[in-house]
Amino acid sequence: MSSLEEVEIVKPIENIHPDNLQRVHKDVVIHVFRQLVEHSHPSKGKGDVTTTVHAFAHSRVEWLHKVVPELETLAEKYHIGNFVAIRGTNQRFFESMPIYARLGMHLLFYGKEQVKLLEGNKLVEDTLREQSIHQGKIYDSPESAKNIPSFIKMYNIQLDELLEPDIHKYHTFNEFFSRRLKPGARPVENVDNPRGFCSAADCRLVVYQTISLAEKFWIKGDEFSIPSLLGLGPTDPVCEALSGGSLAIFRLAPADYHRFHSPVDGRVLTEHRDIPGEYYTVNPQAVNEPNLDVFTRNKRSVLLLEHEVSKKPIAIVAVGALLVGSIVWTYNNEIKRGDEVGYFAYGGSTVITVFPPGLIEFDKDLALNSTGKSVAANGQGSIETLVKVGYSLGKIPDTVE
Repeated sequence: MSSLEEVEIVKPIENIHPDNLQRVHKDVVIHVFRQLVEHSHPSKGKGDVTTTVHAFAHSRVEWLHKVVPELETLAEKYHIGNFVAIRGTNQRFFESMPIYARLGMHLLFYGKEQVKLLEGNKLVEDTLREQSIHQGKIYDSPESAKNIPSFIKMYNIQLDELLEPDIHKYHTFNEFFSRRLKPGARPVENVDNPRGFCSAADCRLVVYQTISLAEKFWIKGDEFSIPSLLGLGPTDPVCEALSGGSLAIFRLAPADYHRFHSPVDGRVLTEHRDIPGEYYTVNPQAVNEPNLDVFTRNKRSVLLLEHEVSKKPIAIVAVGALLVGSIVWTYNNEIKRGDEVGYFAYGGSTVITVFPPGLIEFDKDLALNSTGKSVAANGQGSIETLVKVGYSLGKIPDTVE
């Protein structure tokens, strides 16, 4: 079964913390997490990614449940994951959470108290960092190519849209993970309208017209701000230009095409700037946690563009995450909508675009899903929308010259 499950939800969706795995000590979870990463090497996992970090939280991985039998009980009691809306319909699907993300959140929320966050716990942070780096090294090894067939089958990846559809020509797993698509595979909608914007990634998307709306509906961490996201001082001219602006948050799942693209026509203002940080999961449950600032604490890299029409600055922030090996930029100085600007090595991650206030009017369906006001949201709060590179994101409002 893939992560895009067509299931009848008869069990509640798990509230990740506080007590569902309270009897499982963090040292056991750290051990299991390390073993999951080790099993992603074909010498241990025999090329079967369903027994590694790719396994879903409901998967029956025999060796894993022997060590942490509570995981099987948890999966029997709850659906572990979140809903995503299908664009152009009122439908939604349930996306199962990878087991590594579920364990990673347990390390963050571990404790008998109702909410005991281990933000700042050196053992946990060091573990997430070292295993993320280790995962990248495993998937850069020639042996890792043996995992590619199993990965394709698990996620039902379509090969006919790839620039190189012959999987035997990928020398490592990460080469396949950062695969390129054929020219024209992701056409830009409304490409002839210079006032338009497009999706930056194949992803699950939320959009917010203002920073305050994003903080109300999605980013619950109490330290989030544009200066902290960009790693700049509050009086920096870029921060002042983007203050109170609009956010588009593109979350990439492991199965997604992992190159990201420019949502705007423009030119590069400054070379990208890397910001060191943690390797927390970017799963919605972590982003929605009031006591955790994922986007401003994680490793990230910032590229500033000048928008061709308005001449205003726009920030593209590539956010690293749990088991993301690296962020690689590939941009040219002059950029058109839909042009590739970078890619992630293994792991689901996020791209955030920050627009100046009033520059973009997001498409209505995206805004309604993001604020939980759509049919697909079903009255249960904000919901991400499944989109691809080039899909319409919004436009400059008609009231703006």
